[in-house]
Amino acid sequence: MNEYIISFFIIVGTLFMLLSAVGLLRMPDLYTRMSATTKASTLGVGFILIGTAIYFGEIGIVSRAVIIIIFLFITAPIAAHMIGRAAYFDGIPLWKGTVIDQLKGKYDDDSHELSSEAPPKEK
Repeated sequence: MNEYIISFFIIVGTLFMLLSAVGLLRMPDLYTRMSATTKASTLGVGFILIGTAIYFGEIGIVSRAVIIIIFLFITAPIAAHMIGRAAYFDGIPLWKGTVIDQLKGKYDDDSHELSSEAPPKEK
């Protein structure tokens, strides 16, 4: 029974990694590619590490796997956010089918500050 559980977690993790690769190839712009790959690959690695932890069952390996999973779930979204923000501020274009650009008009090119309100327009 243990082998079935391990196989389940590793296969699900592998499928998420495959989904991440497909998202990287199929998505139209940097921002959607980054979203798809970050979410799917983080889940994929997490499931594979859970399967590995169950397979070995030693406290040292299980604790390392749990720490790696926690680290990935904390750092991957933050890193993707920072890369996406830097790309947006460098002028990487959005996909032509993008409907809403929530940052448009809220970034000051001179001071490099992002505000929650649109900067005042000069008259």
